[in-house]
Amino acid sequence: MKRLLYLLIFAIITSSTVQADVKKVAVVDVQKVVNSSAQVKALKKEQQAKQKETAQFIKKAGEDIRKQTDEAKKKSLAKKYDAELKAKRDANAKAYKTKLEAADKSISNTIIQQAKAQGYDLVLTKGVVLYGGDDITESILKVVK
Repeated sequence: MKRLLYLLIFAIITSSTVQADVKKVAVVDVQKVVNSSAQVKALKKEQQAKQKETAQFIKKAGEDIRKQTDEAKKKSLAKKYDAELKAKRDANAKAYKTKLEAADKSISNTIIQQAKAQGYDLVLTKGVVLYGGDDITESILKVVK
C-alpha cells in the first residue's frame, strides 16, 4: 500500500507540470478497495490463524519448561523453544510480507487497468482530493475480488 500511496503523491506533485496533457481525472477510495479485497481478507484470516498457532506453541513450550525439574535441562529447553519461536515468527513475517506485496501489486494493477479502460489519464486517492475527479471506487470494487 505504501508503494501506491507514493505513486499517488508523486502524481499530485507532478500534476502541475502535466496539467495540459491530463484530460480526465479519477479518484479511488483505496482503503475501501483494500478492505473489500478477498485476497486481503484471506491474508488477514491466515495471519490470525498463525497468531493463534504461535500462542498455542508458546503455551505448550511454557508448560514443557515448567515440568522440567533439572535447571540445566530447563535452560536448554527454553533456549530450544526460543530458537523455534524465532524461526516461526521470521517465517510468518516473511510469508506475510510476500503475500501483502502481491496483494498490493494486484490491487494497484487492477486500479490502473480499470482507469485506463474507462479512459482516465490520472488516478488519485480519494483522501488527497478535496474537489473534482470522477469517483471510480465502485467500478474497481466490482473487479477486485
